[in-house]
Amino acid sequence: MEGGPGIFAGAVFLLFGTGLLGWTGACAARRAPVAEGVRPAVAVPLVLLAAGTSLALGLWCLLRR
Repeated sequence: MEGGPGIFAGAVFLLFGTGLLGWTGACAARRAPVAEGVRPAVAVPLVLLAAGTSLALGLWCLLRR
């Protein structure tokens, strides 16, 4: 990957993953629904998987430049 786009993509993935983890943690702490109409037992693991995938992609993008 070229330097500029790789850094941008990595930063976007890292920011999204971090924001998603923070939002999920805040919702779980308040016992608020994480996703509308979805049971928390299903939503939380899926959101954590998505956030972890986003963080891993962000690190991959930054390390590949």
